[in-house]
Order: sequence, then structure tokens, then C-alpha cells
Amino acid sequence: MLVSWRIDRILLALVAVAALGGVAIDSFAQQQDPKRPPAQKPAKPAQKPQAGAKPSAKAAKAEAAARLEALPPSQIGIPTLAQHAFLIDPQTSTVLLFKDADKPMAPSSMAKMMTVYLLFEDLTSGKLKMDTRFKVSERAYAITRGTHSSTMFLEMTDNPTVGELLQGIIVDSGNDASVAVAEGMAGSEEAFADRMNKKARELGLTGSVFKNASGWPAEGQMVTARDLALLAWHTINDFPELYKHYAQQTFTFNGKTQPNRNLELKRLPGVDGLKTGHTEEGGFGQTTSAVRNGRRLILVLNGLGSMGDRASETTRLLEWGFSSFTNTTIFKPGDTVAEAPVWLGAQDTVPLVVSRSIQVTAPAGQTPNPRVVAKFDGPVPAPIAKGTKVGTASVSLPDGRTMDYPLEAGADVPRKGLVGRVFTLARHYLLGWLS
Repeated sequence: MLVSWRIDRILLALVAVAALGGVAIDSFAQQQDPKRPPAQKPAKPAQKPQAGAKPSAKAAKAEAAARLEALPPSQIGIPTLAQHAFLIDPQTSTVLLFKDADKPMAPSSMAKMMTVYLLFEDLTSGKLKMDTRFKVSERAYAITRGTHSSTMFLEMTDNPTVGELLQGIIVDSGNDASVAVAEGMAGSEEAFADRMNKKARELGLTGSVFKNASGWPAEGQMVTARDLALLAWHTINDFPELYKHYAQQTFTFNGKTQPNRNLELKRLPGVDGLKTGHTEEGGFGQTTSAVRNGRRLILVLNGLGSMGDRASETTRLLEWGFSSFTNTTIFKPGDTVAEAPVWLGAQDTVPLVVSRSIQVTAPAGQTPNPRVVAKFDGPVPAPIAKGTKVGTASVSLPDGRTMDYPLEAGADVPRKGLVGRVFTLARHYLLGWLS
């Protein structure tokens, strides 16, 4: 009996402890989550799409948005799938998007932009003509054989003109054409690479090293997104007539017609260049320029995972740049910024004018009111010829930068006659300049 009673007491105690423990745990859980909703029945699993069915446009858009939200932010501007990105308004030097744009990256075929720049340079100087012919070496022929390398399908028996090779580089992204041009212009691709690097330093491409004319993977070959944008701007600005070749959409050589690999020439309004690229190391990249309503943007992307991502990101970021920012013209060419006093001139002052537009980039809907300061050494001694550089206009921009624009004399100012000069000198020395 005694043993049975003790067992009953132990069982009752264990039940009580368990009950108290359950109350305590439940109470703690409610304090931590006082608004916990009642349990719900699990939802039925969504039906899997049938094999081969394409996602709807809405679903694809939602998926793309989710991918972008998961990305680390750019240093300037909106997120992008690209590993490297640089978007600039070159007319105002305003950077709209910056993502690791100064980090070295593989240039891929975007290196051909420097090859084309040097070709444009020799065509402009008259050293080469469009009908100049270059030979096709075994090296130029072999670079595209047995690989997935881009080619214009040169044969060793061909004797192509510079004009044909130019189209083969720009439209077909021909590695064979690039080697043929390098050897024809410099004797060897190594010597041509030396010239590429020298020109890079002259143009201010501080983060780029070229090893060949095609962008074929090579140890030590690197560029930055910022440098490619600068090279694009120099090409557009230095060779406006020849730059038009970048907008060519197809090219036929040796009976083979190929489309320009820059597909945005057809798809995106305003695009007029420049170059795509792809290697295993660098991923998919593209340098693109577009003009709308007189405003140009240059975009460089690299490190994308597919041609589709390259095309969609190029379109999305350029559309964002054009729609989210506008340019305001502060002074038009010939507008007077200030009046400068003239020493011993037939007129007491000379207008200081700008030779090109002064524009400011700002977010759409905002009206910038930048501070403009005219800087010059005065009074300006006569005679003064119209167009003479006299000083600078310093413009404070919304992003904190300061840009300087040259100021020129807006009119001819002859010297005073002998009597006038004597009178002015006498007054100056007797009464002082401010009398």
C-alpha cells in the first residue's frame, strides 16, 4: 500500500510540473508575439507550369525586378545586373550611374574601339585611304579558325581595303580584320599595341592596358568602364564624320552578310554606336551611345551573364538616364557672361562671351540655378580681337563640382588714338584708375 501511494504521489507531481512548464512556455511565446494570428490551413501548392510554357510578361517583369532588388547598390545611380557600369552625360560631364567603373576588367571586343580610333586617326591625317589595301597574314587568318571567335571571314588570298576592314571590325567584330589592320598599320600586332597604349595615355585612359588589337584574352590586358566611355566620347568628338560607320547595321564580305552585333541600333531610338564584347573572363559587355533631342548619353556595361541581360540592361539604363534627368542651357554660344574693362581701348568695356553652350544636368522636374563666376585679368589691354580668349566662366554644378568654360572677347576693340591715350594715361597717373 505504501509503495503504491508513493508511486501515485510521484506521478501526480510529474503531471503538475509538466502542466506548469507548458503554461510558462506558452506565456513566453505570447509575450514575444502578442499579435500572432490563429493557425491557418496550408495553402494548396501552386500548379507547376506545363513543360515548354513561357512565363507571362508580367511574371518576367516581376522576376527581373526581384533580381535587381537583390543586388548591392551602385555607388551612384540605380542598381544594375552588370558587374561594372558607367553612364555619363558627356556634354556636362555629369556621371549618372557608377558601379565599380574604375576597377580593371577584361575589355573583350570593346578593345576594338581603340583599334578603330587609330584607324580613324590615320584616315583623317591622310596616311591611309579607304581604298588602301592590306594583306591577310597567316596569323590574321588563323585567329578565327577552330574557335568561336568573331570573324569577317577573311581568306589568305584576300587583299581587303581599309574600308572593308573597318566595316569588318565595327559590324562583324572581326578579330581577323583587327589583326590585319594592326599588322598593316604598324608591321606587327605587338607594335600596334604599343601605339594603342601610347594613345590611351594621351587621351587620359589611366586604367587601361592593351595587349592586342582585337581584345582577345591576354595576360595583363585590362580596361575600366570609365576609360571606355572616355574613348567613346573622344571618337564621337574627334571624328564626327567617320563615327557614322558605327551605325552601320549590316555588312557583306565574301558572300556572307552579317548584322551588327550592337542590336540596340535597331531596337532603341537614338542609338548610333558603339561596340559589344564577350569573353568567358569578362562576361557580356557593351559600350553604347545614344542621342535624343540633342542630348547624348554614353553607357558602358560589363560582366553580364547573357546577351539577353546585356540587351535589357542597356535599354533599361539608357531609358532611365533620358527620362530621369534633363539638361538646362544656362548660356548659348555667343551669350554675354560679363563685361570686362578695357585699358586704352576705343570702348571702355568688352563683352565676354561663351563659344559653346553651358548646360547643367539635373533630375527631371528640377530647375537648376548654378552660380556662374567670370574670371579674367583686367583691365584687358587694347587692341582686342574678337574671339580672343580672355578668361573663364566657372560654373558651380548641382553635384558639387565646378566646371570651367573659356570666355572670349565678343567684339573687336581697337586702341584709342594718340590724344585719347595721352589723356587716359595722364588721368590715370594723376587721379588714379577709379577717378
